[in-house]
Amino acid sequence: MKVLKLGSLFFTLLFTISCQAVTKKDQTSSLKDLEPQPQIDQNMQKAYFASGCFWCVEAIFESIDGVKEVVSGYSGGKTKNPTYYDISRGNTGHAEAVEIYYNPDKVSFEQLVQAFFESHDPTALNRQGPDVGTQYRSIAFYQNDKQKEIIEKYIQRLETSGKYLKPIVTEVIPFEKFWPAEDYHQDYEAKNPNNPYIKNVSVPRLNRFKEQCPFLLKKETNNKH
Repeated sequence: MKVLKLGSLFFTLLFTISCQAVTKKDQTSSLKDLEPQPQIDQNMQKAYFASGCFWCVEAIFESIDGVKEVVSGYSGGKTKNPTYYDISRGNTGHAEAVEIYYNPDKVSFEQLVQAFFESHDPTALNRQGPDVGTQYRSIAFYQNDKQKEIIEKYIQRLETSGKYLKPIVTEVIPFEKFWPAEDYHQDYEAKNPNNPYIKNVSVPRLNRFKEQCPFLLKKETNNKH
């Protein structure tokens, strides 16, 4: 019985610090309270990635020099206008993803791809850290043949480097549609520094990325966290 109780306690603690923990607000609201679209300069370009909880991914890409704005949302599935509750059930086909507005004169798509792969485990199938489900799968979206080539070449480089013992399972698929997440998910790490998930999962993940790729960081983010 003691083993069962300890197992139950572990599951409870894991769920508490999981991005998948659905709040009462998620269960009762089907309409998104979306914030206005960010004001972006015309020379900005967009990129799309999914690599686990978007709270973590958003914070990582926002730390990169040349990135103007990052929006958390959903992509990769067919369900129209999905909500966080829909996504958490894992039956929409979408993954938690981010939309990145970046200045190509300061940061290249190749560097964003590098940041993507260096900030998560691309060999983890349908999970990232404590978050489990198809909504947390690894996806690199491409918008043209050149982007597809860049992504595939980076994967080939990783595979031949011997860095990973397991195969890379990142999906490389054409971008179709991005659905912005509810307003309270935007800038979640910055707005909720005392959240257990943020303290125990998101911030450590961001710090690992900073150590791995300090040359990509904005100056003001080098010493944060």
